[in-house]
Amino acid sequence: MRKSLFLLLILVACSPQDNYQGEIRNWEKQSENVTIIQDNFGIPHIYGKTDADAVFGLLYAQCEEDFNRVEVNYINAMGRMAEVEGESLLFTDLRMQLYIDPVQVKKEYRKSPKWLKKLMNAFADGINYYLYTHPEVKPKLITHFEPWMALTFSEGSIGGDIERISPRQLGSFYGKNPAELIKEETKDKEPRGSNGFAIAPELTESGNAMLLINPHTSFFFRAEVHMVSEEGLNAYGAVTWGQFFIYQGFNEKCGWMHTSSRADAIDYYYETIVKKEGKLFYKFGENLRPLGERLISLSYKSGDTMASKDFKVFYTHNGPVIRDENGKWVSIRLMIEHEKALTQSYLRTKAQGHEDFKKTMDLNTNSSNNTVYADAEGNIAYYHGNFIPVRNPEFNWAGILDGSNPETDWKGLHPVDEMIFILNPENGWIQNCNSTPFTACGDNSPNKEDYPSYMAPDRENARGLHAVRVLEGQSKFTIDKLIATAYDSYLIYFEPLIPKLIEAQSSAPSNIKSGLVEAVELLKNWDLRYSLNSTATSLAIYWGIELNRSRNPDEQMLMALRRAIHKLEIDFGSWKTPWGEINRYQRVNGNIRQPFDDSKPSLPVDFASSRWGSLASFGARTYPGTKKMYGTSGNSFVAVVEFGEKVKAKSILAGGISGDPNSPHFDDQALMYTKGEFKDVLFYKEDVESHAETTYHPGENK
Repeated sequence: MRKSLFLLLILVACSPQDNYQGEIRNWEKQSENVTIIQDNFGIPHIYGKTDADAVFGLLYAQCEEDFNRVEVNYINAMGRMAEVEGESLLFTDLRMQLYIDPVQVKKEYRKSPKWLKKLMNAFADGINYYLYTHPEVKPKLITHFEPWMALTFSEGSIGGDIERISPRQLGSFYGKNPAELIKEETKDKEPRGSNGFAIAPELTESGNAMLLINPHTSFFFRAEVHMVSEEGLNAYGAVTWGQFFIYQGFNEKCGWMHTSSRADAIDYYYETIVKKEGKLFYKFGENLRPLGERLISLSYKSGDTMASKDFKVFYTHNGPVIRDENGKWVSIRLMIEHEKALTQSYLRTKAQGHEDFKKTMDLNTNSSNNTVYADAEGNIAYYHGNFIPVRNPEFNWAGILDGSNPETDWKGLHPVDEMIFILNPENGWIQNCNSTPFTACGDNSPNKEDYPSYMAPDRENARGLHAVRVLEGQSKFTIDKLIATAYDSYLIYFEPLIPKLIEAQSSAPSNIKSGLVEAVELLKNWDLRYSLNSTATSLAIYWGIELNRSRNPDEQMLMALRRAIHKLEIDFGSWKTPWGEINRYQRVNGNIRQPFDDSKPSLPVDFASSRWGSLASFGARTYPGTKKMYGTSGNSFVAVVEFGEKVKAKSILAGGISGDPNSPHFDDQALMYTKGEFKDVLFYKEDVESHAETTYHPGENK
C-alpha cells in the first residue's frame, strides 16, 4: 500500500505541467548566459559563455527577425508541408520522408556525441523560449521544437541532393496520380549558385589573404549573424534560417565560401525486380535480395480538417525507388549522413587554420558544394566537391546504371587528397562560379586528364570566363578593389553574339532587316557593360531572352531582335527604355513569395542575371500583372574579408535582416544593395558596442 502511494506521489510530482515549468526555468537560466547586441543595421551579435549558449541566443534572435522562415524550413525538411498547404504537396513531403524517418533520426540524436547533443538541445530551447516569450506568435504547425529536428536540416545548400527527385515522378509511381495534378516547384531557368574568389597575400596591398563570399541564393534565404562564445567560437557570416552554424562566412583565422557543385555525388540505377512466392526481390549479381519496404503515412490539410494517406515505398541497397522508366524501376543513391553533416557544418566554423579546416573536409559530407578558402596564415585553397564515391571508370556514370551488376556498386569514397584540390597556386588567385575547376586558377589550374570524368563534369559558364578575365594580371587588391572586381559590369555572354548579329544583318534580304538598322547599330557600339541608363543593356537582354527561346538561335538573330523590340514597345512604349526602368528590386511584405506590383515603390538595379555573365547576379523576370522585371535571387549576403593580425571585412545583405515590414531593418540595406555599396563588418566587441542599437538577454524586451 505504501509502495503504491509512493509511486502515485511521484507521478503527481512529475506532471507534464511541472516538466514544462522546469523547462522554463532552464531557459531563463540559460538566457542569463547570453547577451545579444543588435548593431545599427540590426545584425545580431550573440555572446555566450559556451557554444551552446551562443546557439541558444542565435536561434532566439533568428526567430525574432523571421520566425516564419525558421519554421517553414523545418516543416519542409521534415516533409510536412502538405499539413499546411494541402494535398498538392504530398509528394514533396514523400520525397523528404524517403530519407527523414523521425524514428531513425531520433536514434541518431541519441547516439550523437555529447557536445553535439548540447548544441541540438540549445537549438530547440532557443526556439521554444522565443515561442514562450512571444505568445502572440502563432506557428503554422510546429508549436514545440525538439533537438533531433536539427538533424533533418544539416547542410544548408540552396537545393539539396534530395531535390533531384521529382515529386511528379514520385506521385506517378507511388500514388498513380496524373503528373499534372502534382505540384512541383516552378523552374524559372535562372542560374543558381555562387561566386567565390580567394586572393593570396602577394597580390594584395596589405600582404594579407582575402576572400570574396558571394552566394547566389533566393533573396532573404539567409540571415547575417555573428556568434561568439568563451569556448573559442567567433564566427560571422550567413546562416540559413533555423540552422545553428554559419554556413558561408569567416572567423578570425579563416574563411569559407561554398559554391554549388556538379561533382558527381548521385547515381541512378535500373533495378531488376523479381516476384517470387508473392514477395518482391531485386537482382544483384547472381542473387536475389529482398526488396526493402516501408510504410509512410502522410497527413495533409483538406479544407478545415486533416486527412492522411499511406504509401508503401520500396528500397534497394542503392536507395529508394523513385520512378518507373520504360517499364523499369529506377532507384537513386546519394549521401545521407545527418549527424556527420551537422558535425562538419559546425566544426568548420571553429577551424583555426587550414589544417583544422581540412580535418572537417575529411568528413566528406558537404556533398553538393565546392569550397573556396582563405586564411590568416596566407593560404588560399579550393575543394571541388566533398562527397565523391569511388566508381568503376568503365561505366557512364552520367547515365542510369544497371543496378543488378555489382561492378556498378560504389567502392567507398575518394579521400580529399584524391579529389580536385588546389592549395596556394602560383598565380595567386582562385575562382569558382559553379564552373569547371579546370579554369579555377587560370593556367595553373588542374589538368582534366588527371581525374575520372565523374569527378568534375561541370561545364564552363559565362561567369567563370568573366571571373578569369577580371582576375588575371591583377595585383594590389584591397577590400574595395575586390568588391569592384566582383561587381565588374561586363556582360561577356553577348561578346560572341553581337558579331553574329552584325553578320546576319549584312547578309539578310532588305525585307528581313527592315526597321532593325538603328537597333543593330546600338548593339554594335555598345561596350557590353550594364548601367541604369543604358538602353543597349535593355535591348540586349530582351534579345538574349528571345534567342534562348529559339530552337536555332544562329538562324534567328534578326527575328529574335525584332521580337525583343516589339516586346519593349508593347510594355514600355519604346524599345529605347533605360535598363534601370525595367530591372527592379521590390519587397512589399515579409512573405516568402512576394506579390510584385508595378504600381508600388521599387528600386532600380543595374546588375543583371548571371546567365549573361554578370558576376553580381540579379535574377529578375516579369510576373503576372507586371511589365517590369523583379529580382528574386542572386547576390544575397555578400562579404569581402581580409585576414591579418586583425580581420577586416565589409558586407551587404539584400534588403535587411528583418522579415517584419514595420522594422527599420526590413529594408535599411536595400538602397545600398542596389548600388553595390557595402557596410563595415563589426567583428570586434568594442566596435559592436560602439554601434549598438540594443543590448539584451533573450526573453527581455529590446
